Amino acid sequence: MILDGKKTSEKILNQLAEKVKTMDKKPKLAVILVGNDPASEIYVSSKEKAAKKIGVGSVVIKLPEETDEKTLTDKIYELNNDETVTGILVQLPLPKHIDKNKITDAICPKKDIDCFTPENVGRLMQGREPYFNPVTPQGILMLLDEYGIDVKGKHAVIVGRSNIVGKPMAQMLLNRDATVTVCHSKTENLDDIIKTADILISAVGKKVVRCKMVKSESIVIDVGISRDNNGKIVGDLDFDELVNVVKYITPVPGGVGPMTIASLMVNLINHP
Repeated sequence: MILDGKKTSEKILNQLAEKVKTMDKKPKLAVILVGNDPASEIYVSSKEKAAKKIGVGSVVIKLPEETDEKTLTDKIYELNNDETVTGILVQLPLPKHIDKNKITDAICPKKDIDCFTPENVGRLMQGREPYFNPVTPQGILMLLDEYGIDVKGKHAVIVGRSNIVGKPMAQMLLNRDATVTVCHSKTENLDDIIKTADILISAVGKKVVRCKMVKSESIVIDVGISRDNNGKIVGDLDFDELVNVVKYITPVPGGVGPMTIASLMVNLINHP
């Protein structure tokens, strides 16, 4: 069965739109975009569209590529103190001359809608509720919930250890009583480990998992996104090969991507 992220995200956004209609004070998202990265501009545009769809405010602050750290942090402090702003998001990646950790550290934890600040990450790692959950891992869990998939007791293998997906995904699965293995570029016997996965989550950005590595009847979540030699958007996995082998699979595009946007809007509506 295909886990349809596009259909599920539409359902969630429609539910949020109904909730927003009952709210006296509408939430507002502030997005900071530094530079002119084409992919980042597309991501920011999709977030604007989702905010408009559910009826909340959004503002995009575009800064030139040469913006220095002080200018950027000053803008964040300004948004921290703006009572009309509910959530702050600094679109990554940032230009190389900017230390992204300094930037995320500057965001108020109660407006850290991406769950990047040390306080929110720390709360997540302790099994406590962060002010906001990491959007892509939360989106994946919402998709699994929609299809009635319980992760409790299952062996989840995550390929990729990024701070955005791999690490927080592992912790959120642990918090739901899954058994979790995290693999990365230095992992030995990767094929053998993947074959043990009841749930496989690949978040690498290139094809490292082959069909013969995946156990039949497993649940496969493809977070990766890249373009092949023909310019077509593809994931980490060969969807056409796996779709008739595994029990559940996400497509690329139309799987995790739309769920990440829906998850961001859930965070915005359920702000502290």
